[in-house]
Amino acid sequence: EVQLVESGGGLVQAGGSLRLSCAASGFTFDDYDIGWFRQAPGKEREGVSCVYMRDHIARYADSVKGRFTISSDNTKNTVYLQMNSLKPEDTAVYYCAAGVCLRTIGADTFGSWGQGTQVTVSS
Repeated sequence: EVQLVESGGGLVQAGGSLRLSCAASGFTFDDYDIGWFRQAPGKEREGVSCVYMRDHIARYADSVKGRFTISSDNTKNTVYLQMNSLKPEDTAVYYCAAGVCLRTIGADTFGSWGQGTQVTVSS
């Protein structure tokens, strides 16, 4: 059974940083790409970043490019999302998911999801 568990969310002031973790189990780590998504109240789920697990090529949404960095530690079956220069508009529940990373970072190509972790950025 594929399991994804996010951690690392919290409350941070604008300009601050957080690092989210996504611990994966139940599948061979290289068999799926991992993506990060977020959903703010009243808004649709948005693709933030994803990484091709075989060659570690990363994709980013324009809204986070240059501020967020996705990385993985294959020895720990964990994918990270380092978030710097956070803005109030980054406030959302952040989810990691396993699936296929495409240029569009669409949720429809990811089939297994974690429970989410709340990120709140105060102004």
